Amino acid sequence: MADWFADNGLLLGLALLDGLAYAALVFMVAVGLNLVFGVLRILNVAHGSFFAIGGYTAASIGAFVMARGLPEWLALPVLVLAAVVVGGIAGPLIERFILRRIYAEEPVLQLLVTFALFMILEDVQKLIWGVQPVHHDAAMRLLGTVDVPFGHDSIPFTAYQLYVLPGVALFTLVGLAWFLRRTLTGRVIVAVTTDREAATAMGIDAKKVFLLTFTFGAALAALGGALSSPTAALVPGVGAGTMVLSFAVVATAGLGQIEGAAIAALMIGLGRSIAVYFLPEAEVLVPYIIMVGVLLVRPNGLFGVVETRRI
Repeated sequence: MADWFADNGLLLGLALLDGLAYAALVFMVAVGLNLVFGVLRILNVAHGSFFAIGGYTAASIGAFVMARGLPEWLALPVLVLAAVVVGGIAGPLIERFILRRIYAEEPVLQLLVTFALFMILEDVQKLIWGVQPVHHDAAMRLLGTVDVPFGHDSIPFTAYQLYVLPGVALFTLVGLAWFLRRTLTGRVIVAVTTDREAATAMGIDAKKVFLLTFTFGAALAALGGALSSPTAALVPGVGAGTMVLSFAVVATAGLGQIEGAAIAALMIGLGRSIAVYFLPEAEVLVPYIIMVGVLLVRPNGLFGVVETRRI
């Protein structure tokens, strides 16, 4: 074991750092998906499209800003701006004119409608940004690299992936938990999540709660895409791949679980990253092996609970 660690220690350290950064991105999408499902009770297949559009929008705005000779530090707030733009425009439009019409429909129809929406948004991305890779790494270049101590050596790693990605994910987790439990609006959302009929009977406007929740969930997914744009090239289908992984995170954590999504994202992110470095043939399989293993032991997910049937 000591000999293996001596030969592969630095590679393991790099895998852990990559896994942490990747888990942060997947968490941003998964927590938005979990939040939307918990309130709207719709498993939105098109959620991954917000990730892709957020990434493309951030890259486009960033390239525009840099082309005008503006300060490089603007590359960081541009990422948040892209998420606000995508969530603030696409979220309300889709919730108001599409999802609101299918809340009372069967789950199968809801899945079909959101899948159709996903296909439409995929083509919209191709029409606007084409099919060639889109990449803008100004934010990552701005922060440079740092040496991360690991054993007797150090690993050079980008400061953006080491600090910004996990930092934003942690801030989102803590901020969302505080918002839902400590603010009036958050408690209203929790009330609608727990018992929609009772909350409506008490005078809560469920339609406004649905609109707010879906917009916020879309913005979280778009922020995940925006944060990923400096680290990798955006290509058609990137939203679909992230969406599938997000489903794995949500299923592993349990539907409607916010904190659980962070732990599940960390498990899946680290597992996938370790597979990339040590068993690349199983890279695609590892996240789903983790999911299946958890669901075989706990069918409702790690932190899921069995809902009491209301009569």
